[in-house]
Amino acid sequence: MFVLIFTLDKTTIEVVREIKPGYVIAALVIHLFSFFIWGLRIKSMASALGHEIDLKTSIEMVISGTFVAALTPSSIGGEPLRIHLLKQRNMPVGQATAVILGERVLDALLILLAVPFSLYFLRGVLSDPRTDTVIILGEVLSIIVFALMIYATMKPRFIKLVINCLMKWIGRFSGKKIGDKLQKLSGSIDREIDEFHSSINVFLTEGRKGLYYGLIFTVIYWIVEFSSLPVTLMGLNQAPSVLISFAVQVLLMIIIVMPLTPGASGVAELAAISLFSIFVPASILGITVAAWRAFTFYTNIIAGGFVSFKLLKDTDLVKKYLNQSQSET
Repeated sequence: MFVLIFTLDKTTIEVVREIKPGYVIAALVIHLFSFFIWGLRIKSMASALGHEIDLKTSIEMVISGTFVAALTPSSIGGEPLRIHLLKQRNMPVGQATAVILGERVLDALLILLAVPFSLYFLRGVLSDPRTDTVIILGEVLSIIVFALMIYATMKPRFIKLVINCLMKWIGRFSGKKIGDKLQKLSGSIDREIDEFHSSINVFLTEGRKGLYYGLIFTVIYWIVEFSSLPVTLMGLNQAPSVLISFAVQVLLMIIIVMPLTPGASGVAELAAISLFSIFVPASILGITVAAWRAFTFYTNIIAGGFVSFKLLKDTDLVKKYLNQSQSET
C-alpha cells in the first residue's frame, strides 16, 4: 500500500483511467491456468508410480496446497498437505513424498539453471549491490537445499542413521515411555525413507516417462506463471520486454525462498519493487507490484480457501460431525 502512495502522481491517475481490463483479466486467467498445468504434473508423476489420480483431484490438491503455502513461512506448508492428500488417495507416504518432492526438485533445478541466464540478461542493470548480495545468498541456499535432497536420494542409509541417532538422543532425556514411542517412530520413518528411495528409483528407471512429463509440465508451468506479469503491464499500456520480465521473476523466486514470514509477505513486495523498477516506470511501479502480488498471492488464498474448505468438508471426521448436527436439529 505504501508503494501506491509514494508512486502516485498525475501519470498514475491517467494510466489507471486508461487500463485495459481485458489484459488484466487475461493475466488473472493465466495465473489460474497455471494450476491446471501443475495438476497435470502431479497426475503424470503419480501415474508413473502406478497410481491414477483424476485431474480434478490433482488440481484441488494444488490449489489447497498454495493456500497453506501462502500462510506458512517460506511457503513450506504446501508440500506436507499435498503429500497428505495423496496418502488419502491410497498412495503410500513414501511414494507420495517422492511425487511431491520430485516436482519441487524439478522446480529448483529449472530455476537454478535459469539464474545465470537471468543475470546475463540483466547485466549492467542491477546497480544495487545489496540486491546482488540477496540474490547470491538465495542462490547458495537453494543449491544447498537441492544438494541435500539429492544426497538424501542417493544415500538413504546416512539419512536414516542421522534420524535414528537423533531419536535415541532425544529418548535418553525423555523417559522410557516416550523413548519407546520415538523408537517406533524411527522405524516408521526408516520404512518411509526406503519407500521414498524406491519410488525415486522407479522415476529413474521404468517410471522415467513420468519424470519426462514432469519436466515438460514444469517448464510449461513456469512459462505460464511468468507470463502473467508482462500481460498485466500490457493492460497498463506498457510494452514490456518478455525476456527481461522473465529474468527478473527468476531472481525474485530466489529471493522469496529465504524469508521466514508467511508467504514471504513484506519481503516479496520489497524485492519486487527493487527488481521491477528495472523495467517498470516509477509512476506505475506501485500498481504493478500490487497487481502482481494480488494475482500470485491473494488469489491463491481466496481460491485455496474455498477448495480447502471443500476438501475439509469431504473428510470423514467433518461428515460425521455434520451428520450429528443434522440429527440433533
